[in-house]
Amino acid sequence: MISKSLEEYLKTMYILKKQKGEIRVTDIASKMNCTKPSVNKAIKNLKENRLVNYEVYGQIELTNEGEKYAKKVLEAYDIVYVFLTEVLEMPNKEAENQAIKLKSVMSDNSLNKLTKYVHKILGVYELNCNYDINQEKCRSCKRKTANLKNK
Repeated sequence: MISKSLEEYLKTMYILKKQKGEIRVTDIASKMNCTKPSVNKAIKNLKENRLVNYEVYGQIELTNEGEKYAKKVLEAYDIVYVFLTEVLEMPNKEAENQAIKLKSVMSDNSLNKLTKYVHKILGVYELNCNYDINQEKCRSCKRKTANLKNK
């Protein structure tokens, strides 16, 4: 188990890999609004936990376990963000900031329950998969054609 701070670094690395095809210290620092030494320290800790592979001035790569963990963190953030924006109708920017904070203090059990609630309220079907934040289930669930806001 890693700290919530390291989870955010891992999530950022995963997003950068998907967006840019590579992960660079400078890009992480810029996206997270932190210093390069902070990023290097985080990378060192993530490497010790076998979540990234990295040699100084080399390419940063997520391990399979690191990518799996990053997806879990990202999915948890997404669920909280959707709840804040679509159920509570919070403005996007405020919801982004709050989602990071809330996700970092919620247990897996709470996230699982929030996910089921959000899916039910927003009309997501096929949630009979026993959703578990630790599994990659429901990433492919689809909303019904009619969104709640359109009802």
